[in-house]
Amino acid sequence: MTDPALSLANDGADGVLANAPYHVGAVTLVVRDLDAVRTFYRDVIGLGVEAEAGDTVRLGTGGTTLVVLRADPDARPWTQQEAGLFHTAFLLPTRGDLGAWLLHADRNGVTLTGAADHLVSEAVYLSDPEGNGIEIYVDRPSQQWQRAQDGSVVMRNERLDRAGIVGAAIRPWAGMPAGSCVGHVHLQVGDLDATERFHADLLGFDVMCRYPGALFLGSGGYHHQLAGNIWNSRGAPVRFEGTTGLAEVSLIANGETLASVRRRCNVAGASLVEDGETLVLRDPWGTHLRLTSEH
Repeated sequence: MTDPALSLANDGADGVLANAPYHVGAVTLVVRDLDAVRTFYRDVIGLGVEAEAGDTVRLGTGGTTLVVLRADPDARPWTQQEAGLFHTAFLLPTRGDLGAWLLHADRNGVTLTGAADHLVSEAVYLSDPEGNGIEIYVDRPSQQWQRAQDGSVVMRNERLDRAGIVGAAIRPWAGMPAGSCVGHVHLQVGDLDATERFHADLLGFDVMCRYPGALFLGSGGYHHQLAGNIWNSRGAPVRFEGTTGLAEVSLIANGETLASVRRRCNVAGASLVEDGETLVLRDPWGTHLRLTSEH
């Protein structure tokens, strides 16, 4: 039987994400075969094409861009031992939406690479045609999240209640619904200490969960908008230019948060490019973080 509490609209853990100082805007990927990857994000993931200009395609839902594809047929293919993207995580509004997507995936022969109940969320995993990881998930209400004695969020990999999720679907999948967003971006990094110094000490994220080989970083009490792991990439150097995969993560922040980042960067002597109200930084492995003020 489906738990009624898990069938309700979660709204990013009942508004926790929407009210956080940070949330993810869009993820930019460099791809070799633009047509194949665009088709995948449109037909399998359910994003609409928002705009096309030359070698760049913007995809999203409800007029909001979530993924930007930049074509570079000559780019060197990224390997899983390098720093870069572990997955882009698309957060759906309800458990029923995740069930509808699973039925859509079954009908279209989509291969999943994993599935898990993380206690804070329920998630399934797959990869796009060029090996970029994807998570599609739904949050549990934040009141159901477990906390450790130190206040951190408890996250685990438990068996997913697939039958319950599919049973919660009330309508066929018709594309990613309005209100969906990139809930978090999980990175492959070379070192967790450097990840914490950059994302927590410099950008101001809170360490929400320490997991073997991984660090989950949140803002405003959300379980994580960013994460980093060394499961495949321990000791990885700065990424080569002209490589496929993750190029940029856009983070939307309030003015106070941006001012704090600017101040900490100045104190630390960190490299920072300012473009009006936008701040651009590079993490220790070369990925651009574009911090933009919310309007």
